[in-house]
Amino acid sequence: MVDVIAAGAGAWKTYDQCPSTFAPKHMGSIAFSTDRTGLQCHAIPEGKTLWILVPARQIDSLHPSVKYNGSMPGNSFGELFRVTTAGVSHGPGYMAIIDGCPPGLPLSVDDLLPDLRRRRPGQSKIVTQRQEEDTPEIWSGVFEGKTDGTSIGILFHNTDQRSQDYGDIQNKYRPGHADFTFDAKYGIRDYRGGGRSSARETLCRVAAGAIAKKLLAQQGIRILGYVKQVGTVAADVPDPTQITLEQVEASPVRCPEEAAAKQMIALIEEVRKEQDSIGGICELVATGIPAGLGEPVFDKLKADLAKGLLSLPAVMAFEYGAGFAVATARGSRNNDSFIRKQTGKIGTETNRHGGMLGGISSGEPIVCRVALKPTSSLPQMQRTVTRAGEPTEIATRGRHDPCLLPRFVPMGEAMVALVLASEALRKFGGDSVSEFRRNRSGYLAALGETPSAAPAARSDG
Repeated sequence: MVDVIAAGAGAWKTYDQCPSTFAPKHMGSIAFSTDRTGLQCHAIPEGKTLWILVPARQIDSLHPSVKYNGSMPGNSFGELFRVTTAGVSHGPGYMAIIDGCPPGLPLSVDDLLPDLRRRRPGQSKIVTQRQEEDTPEIWSGVFEGKTDGTSIGILFHNTDQRSQDYGDIQNKYRPGHADFTFDAKYGIRDYRGGGRSSARETLCRVAAGAIAKKLLAQQGIRILGYVKQVGTVAADVPDPTQITLEQVEASPVRCPEEAAAKQMIALIEEVRKEQDSIGGICELVATGIPAGLGEPVFDKLKADLAKGLLSLPAVMAFEYGAGFAVATARGSRNNDSFIRKQTGKIGTETNRHGGMLGGISSGEPIVCRVALKPTSSLPQMQRTVTRAGEPTEIATRGRHDPCLLPRFVPMGEAMVALVLASEALRKFGGDSVSEFRRNRSGYLAALGETPSAAPAARSDG
C-alpha cells in the first residue's frame, strides 16, 4: 500500500505546477494498491517525502472505495449495534436503519412510542409548539412480533412543517447555528429549519435507542436520565441510582426534585417572555452494568459515550463521575477504595470514577452529565451578516424550545443505550437474544456474580 500525498497530471510535483485542467478534488490523502488499480504512477523522492504523481484522468477511473471521498459521511453511529439516519426537518420525513439487533427480541411500534412521546414537540407549554405525532412505521426487521436479525427499517413522516418561516434566513447566517459552516464546507445548505443539522434528526436516534434499551433490559441494564440543572437552578440528587422514571416524568421539565422543578419551570417561562432561552445540565445513569465493557486504548467506554453524547445537537460539554471537580481534588480524596460487598463481589465503596476505570466498566453504575447551550434560535433581533458578508440583523421565526433540556432527556438516554448495546454485543456476542443472555450469565458466573444487579456504590464522597 502507498499513500498518495499529491496527485496531478503528468510529472508536475506541486499543485502550483499543475496545469489548470487539474481538479483540486484530486488532492488528498488516499491509499491504493497499484497492482489492484493498475495505475501508472510517477514517484519523486524529496527528503523523507515520496511524492506520488497520478494523472487526473486515471484517478477519475478509480473505484469509489479508493477515491478521495468529498461527500457527506458520518450518518451512522455504532459498531456491532449500528444506526444510520436520513432526512431533514422540512423534507417528507426521516428514516432510520438499525443493524446488529439479534433475532428473537419482541418488538412493535408500541415499544418505541413511550420514548418518542417524551421527545415529541408540543408536549407541554415549556417546549416548542410544533405539532408532530412522530408515529413510527416499522418496514423491516420484524417478523411475527420479533426481530429477525435483519436490518430494522423505521420511517417517520413530517406533517407540520412551516418552511415559509425560514425564508428570511436563506441568505443570512443565524448566530449559533451551522449555516455558515455548512456553506463553508459544502457550498450549499437547506435553510429550512436547519436541514440536516436540525435536532429533529434525533427522532431516529430515540427510536433506535428504544430498541437498544429493550435489548439491554434482557441483560438487567437500565438507563435513565433527568434534568439536573436549568440556568442557576440545580436539583439536589444525593443518589442518582435511586431516581425512578415516575419521579422524572412527574414534571414537564423532567427534574425529579419537586421544589427545583417548579423553579426551573418558572425560569423557563421567564426567559420565553423575554424572547430568550436558557441552557442547563442533564444527568444520565446506567445501572446493572457488569465489569468488563469497553476497551483500554482508543475504544474506551468513556470515549464512546462522550462521542455519542457530544454528537447530539447543542451539547457543549461531557463529564462522568466527579467530572471537572477532580481538577481541585487530591488523590487521597478522589480515589475510590475497593471492598468486598455483601453480595460477595468486589466493588468500590464510593463511585467518584463514574463506573469506568481505564476505559472499562467497573461494575458500578455509570453516571455522566452533559451541558446544553441555550437554544440558538431567538425571536429577538441579533447582529449577523449575509452570505456576501454584508452586516445585517436577524430574528428567527418559527417554533423553538426556550430550553432544550426537557426534550433532551430521551435523546441522551438513547445515545447511552446505543453505546452500551454495541459494547455488550462486543463482550457477549450471540446469534440470538437467548444466546446473548446465556453468554452474559456465563460471564457473570465466572466472576462469581448472579445476573441480577448488585447494590450500587455511593455516588458522593
